[in-house]
Amino acid sequence: MALESLQGWTPAQRHAVAAAFLAWTLDAFDFFVLVLVMSELSANFHVAISRIGIATTLTLAFRPLGAFIFGRFADRYGRRPVLMVNVAIYSLSGFATAFAPDLVTFLVVRALFGIAMGGVWGIGGSLAMETIPARARGFVSGLLQSGYPCGYLVAAVVFGLLDSLIGWRGMFMVGILPAIVLIAYIAAMVPESPGFDPARARASGTIAVLRSHWKIALYAIVLMTGFNFFSHGTQDLYPTFLTRQHHFDHAMVSTITVVLNIGAVVGGLLFGSFSQRIGRRKAVVVAALLALPVAWFWAFSEGPALLALGAFLMQVCVQGAWGVVPVHLNELSPAEARGTFPGTCYQLGNLIASVNGWLQPRIAEQMGGNYSMALAGVAVAAALAIAVLMWLGPEARDADMAA
Repeated sequence: MALESLQGWTPAQRHAVAAAFLAWTLDAFDFFVLVLVMSELSANFHVAISRIGIATTLTLAFRPLGAFIFGRFADRYGRRPVLMVNVAIYSLSGFATAFAPDLVTFLVVRALFGIAMGGVWGIGGSLAMETIPARARGFVSGLLQSGYPCGYLVAAVVFGLLDSLIGWRGMFMVGILPAIVLIAYIAAMVPESPGFDPARARASGTIAVLRSHWKIALYAIVLMTGFNFFSHGTQDLYPTFLTRQHHFDHAMVSTITVVLNIGAVVGGLLFGSFSQRIGRRKAVVVAALLALPVAWFWAFSEGPALLALGAFLMQVCVQGAWGVVPVHLNELSPAEARGTFPGTCYQLGNLIASVNGWLQPRIAEQMGGNYSMALAGVAVAAALAIAVLMWLGPEARDADMAA
């Protein structure tokens, strides 16, 4: 099915998908560096892990602002130029994190990074989805969303190889050079989306469009809240869980993180492609419900081999469900606001779920350092919520994005 969807693509379609994928991968890399060095930051700034978790909360909380700002620019001026600016700003913000002299400055810089991070997912998704053939949307949706675990995977590899040499400050500097290369690639090879109409952009007001579609927007925000608890609740604290509760060293934490992200890529591609055949709703419900029996195995196993296997299976489910999200939100979106609607709804869900960056470490601390219950509780609740919301919600599979 995936091979069939890739046949007959033009160079413009290939470049658009590659640009969207790489932009999201680099964005995720810069985000997950923080997740991997939380223990180092705790020691450096002499605060509890839950205080460092505030940085994750701030990053997630400010992403809706970036999604709206950059999304409006993308609806007004085009996907391609705004994506280039967006990549430049988030890479510079990530680089600036390395120079934070104290916790307060660190938190402020991560909040600014959150604004820049917020725009990329929606703009890249609309650029790709408006460019490719309709038959390829399911597979490409899974591919684009796999950029997130790919960024995490690359961060884990760099962490395992270089963290002991360059420290947490050096880790935040690594992403700047690939971002410069990506911006040059977009400028040279990626055309504007065929779904972007300058005349329509001048005639349409994004806020008015969103106001007229408030019901579907509200549903999407609630749905994305569940999805973000599902992803961040199973990813952000996991390296800390492996370090603090199981006392694994950097090499083992890096290895398990690589394994779980391979599972995430497999899940995104599998269920994204699956959704093209059985529908977006059914594919997500299946992935979410499969996470329920996996949760205990993932959070309560002993020994690195079983924990790695549990992490792999959990991320097949989590990112399997997420692999359907880019195409699902873009198909539900009003055409006049496709640069703004998917990203803003996604990031507003992130805003609500951003409390998880503080909540899970706090639960673990209150339970005497038992991270297993904090991880499993959030994962199970989020999976059940997603399954119900998707089953009861709308679907617009193969909607005409050029209309």
